[in-house]
Amino acid sequence: MKPLIKKISWVTVFSIAMGFMETVVVVYLRKIYYPNGFQFPLVPMETDMAIIEIMREAATIIMLFGIGYLAGKTTSQKFAFFIFSFAIWDISYYIFLKLLLNWPESLFTWDILFLIPVPWVGPVIAPCIVSLTMIILSYSILYFHHKSYNTRIKSLEWWLLTAGSLTVIFSFVWDFLNLLSHDNTNSQPFNLLEKKVEIVNYIPQDFNYWIFSFGMLIIIFGILMFTLRMQRVKNHT
Repeated sequence: MKPLIKKISWVTVFSIAMGFMETVVVVYLRKIYYPNGFQFPLVPMETDMAIIEIMREAATIIMLFGIGYLAGKTTSQKFAFFIFSFAIWDISYYIFLKLLLNWPESLFTWDILFLIPVPWVGPVIAPCIVSLTMIILSYSILYFHHKSYNTRIKSLEWWLLTAGSLTVIFSFVWDFLNLLSHDNTNSQPFNLLEKKVEIVNYIPQDFNYWIFSFGMLIIIFGILMFTLRMQRVKNHT
């Protein structure tokens, strides 16, 4: 158990450090683009800066994936360490933002999560809930793997986790897509690429908690299926 705890501890330290680095970058960006405090609509970035920001986001995900790949031995264990590091990174990011900028004002403050291919937005509490769920799943995988059980995630469990994740993502982009659909005219076919210029005028209006909750329920059901299956194996040994 000690080697696993040691590995989890180092992955946690790494993820917290990554969260701090992410916060520092955001502090710099907000000093430049939002000197009076972050708010919607988004301040337009120069094209080269926007490309750099997108590359930075991609590099962050690659680094988190990398630590998961290096820390785990099996595919499921690598996946567990990846989502664990992602969750700790995300939660740490908001904690450091609160400490350094006293933001967000509350867990229901709107935040921009991603910009690809359209803005992902939602109250801060939403990604935090997702992160806590990721920690629960990762702990379950690592715990049973330590007990020498086959923690390979079965097809139905993968389908549930994937479907739930896509539903949650849809809840983050729902408001912006809903705005675009209402703005679309009958004479002009809907073209997402042409509509992206409207991002700089976008102010979030409504977060669809129903879609988000439905997605989370699917994810939780997938986690329960995996955990109960592992528990049955445990009881038969």
